Amino acid sequence: MPKAITIRNVPDDIVTELSVRAARSGRSLQEFLRGHLIDFARSTDLEIWLEETRHDAATESVTLSREEILEAVHADRR
Repeated sequence: MPKAITIRNVPDDIVTELSVRAARSGRSLQEFLRGHLIDFARSTDLEIWLEETRHDAATESVTLSREEILEAVHADRR
């Protein structure tokens, strides 16, 4: 069952800005914030991703030659 969340002590200028953005998108402030909270919760947490990536890099042994690296860089520019 959905839960209500209360956020206290939000500065007035921030509430005003969020209200303007909500209005521009044709949504209420509650709908606007709910959508952003859902997107935020479903997105990958950067700190967790970095930790996992560093762990993977530390446990995997990959050796690339200078030529392989340059070829990959040039392939991305095409």
